[in-house]
Amino acid sequence: MLTLFFYPSITCLSDAAENWQLGFQDPATPIMEGIINLHHDLMFFICVVSIFVSWMLGRTLWHFECKQNPVPSTLAHGTLIEMIWTITPAFILLVIAIPSFSLLYAMDEVISPAITVKTLGHQWYWSYEYSDYINEDDESIAFDSYMIPEEDLELGQLRLLEVDNHMVVPVNTHIRVIVSAADVLHSWAVPSLGVKCDAIPGRLNQTSLFIKREGLYYGQCSEICGINHGFMPIVVEAVSLPNYVTWISNKLSE
Repeated sequence: MLTLFFYPSITCLSDAAENWQLGFQDPATPIMEGIINLHHDLMFFICVVSIFVSWMLGRTLWHFECKQNPVPSTLAHGTLIEMIWTITPAFILLVIAIPSFSLLYAMDEVISPAITVKTLGHQWYWSYEYSDYINEDDESIAFDSYMIPEEDLELGQLRLLEVDNHMVVPVNTHIRVIVSAADVLHSWAVPSLGVKCDAIPGRLNQTSLFIKREGLYYGQCSEICGINHGFMPIVVEAVSLPNYVTWISNKLSE
């Protein structure tokens, strides 16, 4: 859900789960918008099929009850009805398959990324590296991201979701995220961005981002990775391009 956090001098958008939430978080990427739209389309078919099947079962229980129909029917086969209940589900699956395959291929496509961020999972924190930028010592921007303990949280921050260093990216920019792990299996997942990419030791997986609005996007490791699996959150901060350039300059000068 979209939550507004008010601080003394700023107002920032945060996308995180809310208590008793049943639906999706607000989408911030075209991929997540496609996932939500596909879900809504599938719910239409699920509702229609569920209502029809429930109606058929109700009529069957009513009309073929022993008191209603003491003489059982001798009908064993019906060519027409068997063709209908075979062709109709096949047609429904075909209608579902076309948009789902389109979305699946879109999720795997990486379109000429302007920025590459390497994400490395550890027990139990994340490391980020911006290898596109090199300082005077030929060192790239790299930092670790740890969860902020509950006793150190400030007013408005989210328990078990805040980190000391955000992954900062610009909006309206094609971004490639390379995901790996240093020890065991992890999974880099941010619901509002429609991203869930496994982090496997010794293997590089990649996914893409195109964030359409500024804000803070919260996620967590989605692969059981040990005793502190629930304590390695992810925070992606999407900012305007000028602010991103300023952040990169400050990081390079550190």
